[in-house]
Amino acid sequence: MRYRWAVLAAGTAAQAGLAAVFIGVPVLAPALRDEFDLTLSQVGLAISALWIGPILTLLGWGMLADRFGERAILAGGLAVCGALTAAAGRAGDFGTFLVLILFAGAFGASVNAASARAVMQWFPPEERGLALGIRQTAIPLGGGFAALTLPFAEHSGGIEAAFGLLGAYCIVSATVAAVLIREAPARDPELERAVVAWSLRDRQVWTLSFGSALYLFAQVPVMSFTVLFLHDVHGVSETAAAGVLVGCQVGAAGGRIGAGWVSDLLGNRLRPLRWIGLASAATLLVTALVADGAVPVIVVMLVLASAISMSWNGLSLTAAAELAGRARSGAAIGFQQTMLSVVGVGVPITFAAIVESTSWQAAFGFSALGPLAGWWMLGTLRERV
Repeated sequence: MRYRWAVLAAGTAAQAGLAAVFIGVPVLAPALRDEFDLTLSQVGLAISALWIGPILTLLGWGMLADRFGERAILAGGLAVCGALTAAAGRAGDFGTFLVLILFAGAFGASVNAASARAVMQWFPPEERGLALGIRQTAIPLGGGFAALTLPFAEHSGGIEAAFGLLGAYCIVSATVAAVLIREAPARDPELERAVVAWSLRDRQVWTLSFGSALYLFAQVPVMSFTVLFLHDVHGVSETAAAGVLVGCQVGAAGGRIGAGWVSDLLGNRLRPLRWIGLASAATLLVTALVADGAVPVIVVMLVLASAISMSWNGLSLTAAAELAGRARSGAAIGFQQTMLSVVGVGVPITFAAIVESTSWQAAFGFSALGPLAGWWMLGTLRERV
């Protein structure tokens, strides 16, 4: 069973490749705005386009992973995502760019269901929270890669070079997954036995998925608008603002591993998931209060808010898969991730619209309402996850 760590590493690398695309667009937001002469709302639309594709495909990818296994689904979808991402950098107009990014997200969504399912197969329940927490560090790892490299790639070769780099990263990650990921040699009896009679009509799964998706109201703004906020409001250079985003990703990686470890110690996913909701709401409110303050203060709050608001994903994903059982874990993860995409589509557009109509302070303050509502909704679940 030592091979489970190779599977975990490959799944994490694949997820990092996709995350680099999702976070790469916000990193390149100032360059995209200049290239296509965009408003802030149009920048929000470009970020949202990445979330639209997964809505259409995530559940299907999960069901295909249940039927055919993870390797082919993950590697094939991510490779196509890489090709489409590279093509988006050569788009001649904003409309073409949106279409290519949307389809890149649709194919890249194969990673979300398949890589998490692969980890579920290889790790027992007492290690699963930590394992999926490590796997979820792929998002800040990919985001850190994007924040560190894309400003330099864009300065040297324009957005074509930057998106070409993102596409190459996805294709390399897909190749690693194709080589290393394989089916677990033995089935876990605990996973064979469904804890509940799972279906798309199960209220528990709906509540878990939608309640945790509301946490995106805090996560997406700090992940997607940090660079623009620091650049436009505080005059921080694009490269320095991207450096702050790297710090945010480092904090998020630690938060995800810590949240998974704590959930394993407690034998419960729901309690730490709800704690994160309250803490996330609190840090967004403080961020709103200091948004016009000194740059060092706001940087500290952005890093802290990122570490907390991005630490919950592994817990909700693990809980959804454990509710479904092994045979349906891919479909359950696909459904849970679809719910995230549904909510995620609206958050960047809404946040940008609030900034344009009111202020950054009001937008950050509004963002705190999402995790607060999610905390309340998750409280209606019985503590069995």
